[in-house]
Amino acid sequence: MAPSQTKDSARAGTPGSGKTFFGHPRGLATLFMTEMWERFSFYGMKALLPLYLIAGGPAAGKGAQEGGLAMTAATATAIYSIYLAMVYLLAMPGGWFGDRVWGPRKTVVISASIVVLGHLTLAIPGEGAFFGGLALVAIGSGLLKANVSTMVGHLYDGPEDPRRDGGFTVFYIGINVGAFGAPLIIGTVGEKVNWHFGFALAALGMALGLAQFLLGTRHLDARSSEVPKPLSEQERSSVIRKTLITVALTAVFYAVVVATDLYTLNWALVPITLAGLLIPIGVLARIKRDKDLSGEEQSKMNGYIWFFVAAAIFWMIYDQGGSTLSIFAESKTNTVILGFDFPVSWFQSVNPVMIMALAPLVAWLWLYLARKAKEPSTVVKFSAGLGLVGLSFVLFLLPLAASSDGTKVSPMWLVGIYLIQTVGELCLSPVGLSVTTKMAPAKYASQMMGVWFLAVTAGDCATGLLSIAGVDLNKSGVVALEAGLALLAAFAVYMYRKQVRAHMGEVH
Repeated sequence: MAPSQTKDSARAGTPGSGKTFFGHPRGLATLFMTEMWERFSFYGMKALLPLYLIAGGPAAGKGAQEGGLAMTAATATAIYSIYLAMVYLLAMPGGWFGDRVWGPRKTVVISASIVVLGHLTLAIPGEGAFFGGLALVAIGSGLLKANVSTMVGHLYDGPEDPRRDGGFTVFYIGINVGAFGAPLIIGTVGEKVNWHFGFALAALGMALGLAQFLLGTRHLDARSSEVPKPLSEQERSSVIRKTLITVALTAVFYAVVVATDLYTLNWALVPITLAGLLIPIGVLARIKRDKDLSGEEQSKMNGYIWFFVAAAIFWMIYDQGGSTLSIFAESKTNTVILGFDFPVSWFQSVNPVMIMALAPLVAWLWLYLARKAKEPSTVVKFSAGLGLVGLSFVLFLLPLAASSDGTKVSPMWLVGIYLIQTVGELCLSPVGLSVTTKMAPAKYASQMMGVWFLAVTAGDCATGLLSIAGVDLNKSGVVALEAGLALLAAFAVYMYRKQVRAHMGEVH
């Protein structure tokens, strides 16, 4: 019989031992709903973002709603890419705050409140309010990201608890339910009614998530309120001093730039983009230079760098599904089916629904091949993911060519591209998360998941840098180069698979 929400817990003494959530601790329901609503607000705003940035400008389609910031496609893509990069970059300090300052539970409450405030700020018309709101949402999402996952782990009796993997699977479903519903609801309101009403609806979603989190905290493990490694007074003073100095120097620098009438948007975008590229390199270099690492750990880090670079290239192309492809859909894709003109933002629901449909099939395939001793190695799966994302942009060349004379192409072209990218994601992303935990040096075990997120940061910042340089990512030549880069990287990873596996030691 399938477990129900009212079934007695199989293991007394665990959080929520009286009743369970589909056989799991009741606290999982609280965290499931928190993540679902946070993803609802995040993906809803994400679906609107590039469309709002180009609305009223030359990159918007004819008849599209105005009232946006009328930016070029390149500027909109740069802002979108940098925003995503910062969310993933801030996941590392988010984990640090949970570990050293507030504890996971308090960090989630504070970060969710910042997200609500950010969306409400976005709901205020005007460019100044927009950038302030975007910064707040990025900060809040980054702080929240790592800590919710940490609390899911707290619900179980360590890594060996047989319910643990299933619990994270249920939690993952919550992410995709929120991601699927958000463009359909927030996207429709934002595109068809008013952009700022859409942003306000995203604020409502996160507020609902925060409210139910506060109501359900009694079902969470007590460890979620603890600060595992609190800062000493000396460390706290040092952090505060360095933060104040950095903020003061930044404020003085930009005050001078503004006072001398030199300021343009690139004065903000370029430093952030470069930081998003240099910080991941610096973090990896710092770990590699650590003399405390054993020879085996150093070897594993050499192998991990291959995965990191491959993932960065993957995310550089994959995350353009919400920018380059969305802007293409706005002006060059037919969105009328059976007389119904659907919002462009609905395309952003394709990926999450495909993940929910295909993830069980891919998981079954790996198990089936494993039983026959034919399951591909981690390196081969990575190569396949890279190759598929490259092929998705090879496919993108066809609708680009077909629309060059002004013809609007079928939406099925984009659905096909998203399908190939989703299969690529399922080959690469779960495997990347797993290999990160397995290859992490013992000293950096708790930090390596943040390092994995830095691959997303690096990939998105590469896209941002191209856009800032004025590169039109919707041009056939650029798309072909990106596709070629991914396919070349996939080929290189496959050809050097034996060398990479040698670095991995016992991890396969």
